[in-house]
Amino acid sequence: MTKTLRVGMIGYQFMGRAHSNAWRQAPHFFPLKAGVELHTICGRNPANVEAARAQLGWQYAVSDWRQVVDSPEIDIVDINTPNDSHAEIAIAAARAGKHVLCEKPLALSVKQCEAMVAAVKQAKVVNMVCHNYRRIPAIAQAKRMIDDGAIGQIYHYNARYAQDRLVDKNAPIVWRMNKKISGSGALGDIHSHIIDLGRYLVGEFAEVSGLMHTFIKERPISGSSGGKMGRVTVDDTSMFIGRFKNGALANLEATRFALGRKNYIRVEINGSLGSLFFDFEDMNRLKFFDNTNPLDRQGFRDILVTQRGEVHPYVGHWWPPGHIIGYEHTFVHTIVDFVNACVDGKSVQPTFQDGLMNQRVLEAVEKSAGSRAWVKV
Repeated sequence: MTKTLRVGMIGYQFMGRAHSNAWRQAPHFFPLKAGVELHTICGRNPANVEAARAQLGWQYAVSDWRQVVDSPEIDIVDINTPNDSHAEIAIAAARAGKHVLCEKPLALSVKQCEAMVAAVKQAKVVNMVCHNYRRIPAIAQAKRMIDDGAIGQIYHYNARYAQDRLVDKNAPIVWRMNKKISGSGALGDIHSHIIDLGRYLVGEFAEVSGLMHTFIKERPISGSSGGKMGRVTVDDTSMFIGRFKNGALANLEATRFALGRKNYIRVEINGSLGSLFFDFEDMNRLKFFDNTNPLDRQGFRDILVTQRGEVHPYVGHWWPPGHIIGYEHTFVHTIVDFVNACVDGKSVQPTFQDGLMNQRVLEAVEKSAGSRAWVKV
């Protein structure tokens, strides 16, 4: 009989909705090694979490995360809470013998990440940090091509993550603008994604030189009377140049102040034999320049990453070639690999160790921005 894994999910808003959909869809499209049961959803507001339970397809709703962690019926704990609670919940879940999936960034600090890594290692539980962009089929295809030597020795990794969600100066303070809760602003929220992709595609960072800036330093406090303002304690934008341990050079930028850019992710990697280019707004395509082609036939060409039969990663379980997939599918792919890892008893990338390595880069960038000096990772 196929084993069934019971999931307890903590957090029910943006990421909670994305994860809930993925838990529901994964067994309908992929041959999982275990069944999945959406057992318990948790949130601090009882009425809201009950509404989320009914809408998102969970069996039970609770308002104390300890009820999820302590339940003998739960096998997996999925953490989608604000960043300041990641470490406490994940460590408790690991000590309770639960496999743990945690949203990014893994925690507020390197120290917290190290404690989380130690906890999951001691408990011998499967663990993953949810950097879903690794599982965009075009990104996974780029990884295959790089590993196969298609672009040769890598010289440059250039990436930009741009949004315009905070350009409005009247947008109220939210938890992501409070350093005590979020750890950082654009740096940890979105820069962490392209840092993780850099580590996934190119290698480990060796040193960085960073710049961080806050454009709007005060914002309205939601629900307050008399126009009371609150201080923004995180960065609106962050950027850095750096060097990988393999000698490749890095140039990364993340901003929430790029008007017209809603969730723009651009990655270009240049090597000795060719280049790869990816644009998330056209996420089913990967552009490839092959310098080994004759001069009269050179130029970036499109690879439409929708081919079945294990030709392209993940997409064979969805639709016929040319029928594109979207953002939500990256979470399904994440859940598929995580569930199978839980059955096999062996974690798959990106693990908590990857989350720790990402956090070391984040802290190095912040330290560099403060000191205006190069910092080793």
